Amino acid sequence: MPGYVFILVLLLLMWFLLIRPQRRRQQEQHHMISALEVGREIVTAGGLYGTVTAIEGDEVRLQIADGVEVRVAKRAVAAIIPPEDAENEEEETAATLSR
Repeated sequence: MPGYVFILVLLLLMWFLLIRPQRRRQQEQHHMISALEVGREIVTAGGLYGTVTAIEGDEVRLQIADGVEVRVAKRAVAAIIPPEDAENEEEETAATLSR
């Protein structure tokens, strides 16, 4: 009988430490992807920053520079950059280029 309790405790511990947090991250990722809109600035898992120009099925088109557009998978979107952060980043880029 004590052996069964030990196994049950281990399974519950594994649930709370591994499975539950992973499901929460997946739900957050799904909500973020469903909130994607044209015109929003994002960063991909690969580190590319860009502005969403189109959303087509499982793909997102990003403008990463003037006249340069790339296709990335929706699941590669790591974060949506809030508008105030995007403005600060543009100012830093302009300051770096003017040096």
